[in-house]
Amino acid sequence: MRNLTPKNIVKELDKYIIGQNKAKRAVAIALRNRWRRQRIKGKLKDEIIPNNIILIGPTGVGKTEIARRLSEITDSPFIKVEASKFTEVGYVGRDVESMIRELMNVAINLTKKEQKMKVKKQARENAINKILEMILPKPPKISFLEKENKEDRMAHYNRTKEKLREKLLKGKLDNREVELNIPQKKVPQIEILSNINMDNIDLQINEMLSNIMSNKYESEKAKYKIPKALEILTEEEIEKMINKEQIIEIAKSRVENDGIIFIDEIDKIANDRANYGNDVSRSGVQRDLLPIVEGSNVPTKFGMINTSHILFIAAGAFSVSKPSDLIPELQGRFPIREELNSLTEEDFEKILILPENALTKQYKALFKAEKVSLEFTSDSIKAIARYAAMANEKMEDIGARRLHTIMNTLLEDYLFDIPSVKMKKLIITKEEVDKKLEKIIFDEDLSRYIL
Repeated sequence: MRNLTPKNIVKELDKYIIGQNKAKRAVAIALRNRWRRQRIKGKLKDEIIPNNIILIGPTGVGKTEIARRLSEITDSPFIKVEASKFTEVGYVGRDVESMIRELMNVAINLTKKEQKMKVKKQARENAINKILEMILPKPPKISFLEKENKEDRMAHYNRTKEKLREKLLKGKLDNREVELNIPQKKVPQIEILSNINMDNIDLQINEMLSNIMSNKYESEKAKYKIPKALEILTEEEIEKMINKEQIIEIAKSRVENDGIIFIDEIDKIANDRANYGNDVSRSGVQRDLLPIVEGSNVPTKFGMINTSHILFIAAGAFSVSKPSDLIPELQGRFPIREELNSLTEEDFEKILILPENALTKQYKALFKAEKVSLEFTSDSIKAIARYAAMANEKMEDIGARRLHTIMNTLLEDYLFDIPSVKMKKLIITKEEVDKKLEKIIFDEDLSRYIL
C-alpha cells in the first residue's frame, strides 16, 4: 500500500475501466485513507471511520468492476452482495449479518492460500524425502560389533539417496508406484431439508460431529504413481506446517481493517416511504443494515467481527427511486456519492481495444485456440461501437454489456464453423459489420429479440 498512492490506484483501475474518473478518484481516496489510518498512533486511530460510497449510474457502466478491481489491487477480502436478496429479521431469506460471515470465509481462504505458498517449498522437500525413504529405506540399526562400518554404510546410503533424488526431480521415476497410508476421518453426512435459509444458523453441523468423533479414523492404503503421491504428501505436509489459529487471527484482522463489501442494487431497497405496498420489508432491511455499516460486533464461527472499519461501497441505478429515499440514518453512513456517466460511442471504441481484458483481445484469444488469426480494422471497431450505442438508445441502456451481444452476433457464424471450415486468418471489416448488424439494428422486432 505504501506505493499505492491515489494516482497509482486510478492508473491501475484505468487498465480495466474506461472513463468514470470521478468515481475512480473517490474509491482511490477511500482506499488510501485506510492505509493512512493504520499509520496513526493512539486512540484517534479507532475514531477514524471509512467514508463509505454510493455509486449511482445505469447498469454496465463499471460500478461493480471498480469495486472488484479495487480489492484485487490490494488483495483485500472482498465480496459482492445484492441488497434485494436480503430480508429483515422475521422474514424468510438471508439476513444482513450473513455478508460478514461470508467475508470472513473469503478472508480465511485468502490467508490460508498465502500461508500455504510460504511453506510450500519446504513441504515439497519434506514430501520428496518421505518418498525417497519409501523407495530406499534407511539401513537397519547395526549391532555394537559392526560399528566400524557404520560411517561407510551411511555414506553409501546418502549417495544412493541423492542419485534417486536427482532422478525423481528429472521425472525419471514418474512411472514408479509407492503405497500411501492416508488417514480418512469418517464424518456422517446429514441432509437438512427446510425452506429456512441456513445462513441464519451459524452452526456447522458436520464440524460439530467431526469434533465429537475426532478419534474415529480409518486408514486407506492405496498405490499412487510418484507425481500423484508427491502431490498428496506435499498437501499433507502443508496442513501440518500451517497454524490454523494464526490464520484465523490474520483473517480476522484483514476483514476488520481491509475488508470491502460491495452492496449492489441498493436502489431496490430504497422506496418512497409514503407507499410501502408489498415492499414493507425493504425499510426493515435498511434498518438491519444500519448497525452493520455503522459499526457493530457480528458473531461468526471464528469469533466476533467488528465492522466499524470495513469499507462499504453501495451501487444502484436509482432510475425509479433516488438516494434520498433511503432512511436518513443509512444515507448518513454513505457520505460520498458519485454519479457514473452513461457510455458514449467513443467510450465503446476505447472499451473494445484499450483495457487489458478488452473484448477484441478475448475473441482473438478464442480464435487463436483454433489456430485462426483474428483481426479487426479500425473502421470495424468504430462501426461496432456505433451499433452498440444505437442499440442502447433504441432499447434498454445496458452499458458495456451491449458489446457482448453485438460481438457475439457478429462472430457467431465463424465461431460455429471453425474448425470444420478451414481458415488461417479472419479480418473483420466495416462492410462485414454492416452486413451482419445493420438489418438487425434497424428492424425493431429483430433487435429486441437478438440484441
